[in-house]
Amino acid sequence: MTDLELTEDALLGGRVRIRQPARGYRVNVDTLLLAAAVEARDGMRLMEAGCGVGAALLAVAIRNENISLLGVERETNIAEVARENVALNAMTHRIEIVSGDALDKEANYGVFDGVFLNPPFDAEGKGRAPAQERLHAHVTDVSLERWIVGLADRLTGGGALTLIHRAAKLPEMLTALDGRLGGVEVIPIRPRAAEAAKRVIVRARKGSRAPLRLLRGLDLHDASGAKYTPEADAILMGDALITGTD
Repeated sequence: MTDLELTEDALLGGRVRIRQPARGYRVNVDTLLLAAAVEARDGMRLMEAGCGVGAALLAVAIRNENISLLGVERETNIAEVARENVALNAMTHRIEIVSGDALDKEANYGVFDGVFLNPPFDAEGKGRAPAQERLHAHVTDVSLERWIVGLADRLTGGGALTLIHRAAKLPEMLTALDGRLGGVEVIPIRPRAAEAAKRVIVRARKGSRAPLRLLRGLDLHDASGAKYTPEADAILMGDALITGTD
């Protein structure tokens, strides 16, 4: 058991229950958007790098009983919460949580049909935060390039890397993907239809030579900004996926 102060929350309309730290980085919309964009076909073995408390893993797992997942989380106490969440949702037979570094080349994680992640934001020149403040903050000193290069090696042929990040980081992501993964698909995520995208979901496939495709985006809120659009609401309730196509 962890000594963290936890809350218990419901996701996807109550289909998933999670415990998470009361303070610090918590599960948010990005977590559920990422999960909705991950391919989860029969027989797939999937990995989430930096799985946190396991929310995205669980959101993917409930879509298909015939897949298995590995979550890797470097913070030992957060990994323990993830294990508790897997048990809470009766998924211990399909989801394994490992406390470790997803980018450790010596770790025997194996290879996967898909790898997904919500990379921590970099400190953007603000300097290193004190250890206690950084412990559960979604902040990292690891570059996007290092994430992409390291995780590309974890994919089987034809396997897909799926990630969500700030739209401003798209050039950096594309540069890191160039020559490593192909068939890149970009899905813009806009706060509202009249606004520029603030997030992007990027998918790329090992061994593909298909050209980049900019797919149909997702508007999260209606014009007032007070309500989710019907499409976004369906995704966040677990009733729809993000494909980028109609």
